[in-house]
Amino acid sequence: MIVGLIGKIIKKEPTLLNVNVNGIIYEIFVSLNCSSKIISDDVTLDITHIIREDSQTLYGFLDSSEKKLFDTVIKINGVGPKVALAICSTFTPSSFAQIVNENDVSMLKRVPGIGPKGASRILVELSGIVIDLNAEDDSSSNSASLEASLALESLGFKKDVLAKVLKTCTSTNTSDLVKEALKKLQK
Repeated sequence: MIVGLIGKIIKKEPTLLNVNVNGIIYEIFVSLNCSSKIISDDVTLDITHIIREDSQTLYGFLDSSEKKLFDTVIKINGVGPKVALAICSTFTPSSFAQIVNENDVSMLKRVPGIGPKGASRILVELSGIVIDLNAEDDSSSNSASLEASLALESLGFKKDVLAKVLKTCTSTNTSDLVKEALKKLQK
């Protein structure tokens, strides 16, 4: 299984790279966002290697959060690598997480290859998963926010309301976040 490549780009198209790695040239599919960030011929890519009965395909990512997004959406029934790459090309990982958290079908329909039914199905399947793809954020505050969100959801509060309230909270640990959010939700 190939998980990463370091090499020199010998051919670059908007969604396709040919990368020479020690004399072996790999064909790697990339998102438009990834392609636009590549500024030199030397490249280091995280790889998702998909093996099918009739093909082996490599999908490359400069950003680990974009790879995580791709790997998450490709697991959804009816979403193949092309649609997953189109999602990565259309949205940044943080904007996609926001779309899922807000359950925004109209924004998801902007992705080529996704219609209203497909967008709804993707959002339904991802609704149980809290998508937090912001690599820049502090991971401990993210886990505290996630735990607080899950605790408040178990009390019957809606996800979209919780997301808005938790963004305004300043606490850093789970129990303080739950207390602060409950006070704000009572108002």
